[in-house]
Amino acid sequence: MSSEFRFKQFTIRQEHTAMKVGTDGVLLGAWAQPKEAFSILDIGTGTGLIALQLAQKTYAEVVDALEIEGSAYEQAVENFEQSDWGDRLFCYHASFNEFVSEMEGEEYDFIISNPPFYTSTVKEDTVESARVKARHVESLSYEELIEGTTKLLSEKGECAFIIPFKEEVSFLEIASNYNLFPNRITRVKGTEKAEIKRSLLQLSFQEVKRELSELVIEIERHVYTKEYIDLVEDFYLKM
Repeated sequence: MSSEFRFKQFTIRQEHTAMKVGTDGVLLGAWAQPKEAFSILDIGTGTGLIALQLAQKTYAEVVDALEIEGSAYEQAVENFEQSDWGDRLFCYHASFNEFVSEMEGEEYDFIISNPPFYTSTVKEDTVESARVKARHVESLSYEELIEGTTKLLSEKGECAFIIPFKEEVSFLEIASNYNLFPNRITRVKGTEKAEIKRSLLQLSFQEVKRELSELVIEIERHVYTKEYIDLVEDFYLKM
């Protein structure tokens, strides 16, 4: 795995982080619609990828990021400083719960997160511990994520997440308990005949008619659909 991943307008260094650049993060950053957001928060930023995508695609004056893991935090700071938007990007080194407590009274117009995925209590010993921690729901449960998000989200703000499709129903049930409702849902699968793998969700405090769509990534191996190319071409070098 290369220690550097070059996008069209920024470069991600990733040699010190367990979670490398992946399709999920790029997808979420490209798909999310922050609209006219003045302030944005990326929860669990890792390398800083999604925060950098949103800095590129919006005019938000504040793009904050949060990362609990020390080496990932340092890597994100480095990537922010090396980008064209260093004056708008800032990374906090803290847990989400600590951050929510410290930022009481502060609000963001848009909150985004590619959260931990594994919901089982069994961790894979074959995977390096930092990566397991980064991808395990025990490090930040969906309920904690949603509750904290509602405390930091402005009244007319929106939030966006990418989760496993199998978790969509339970995630949205938790969200509804905190008066967050889906505005957009896009279900993602690798190929036309594959099972749905991920759900992209954008939510707000307003109940509106939801936009529901499906995204297929590949026609065949390394041959991408027009819909996928249209979504990510502003970021990937070879799109």
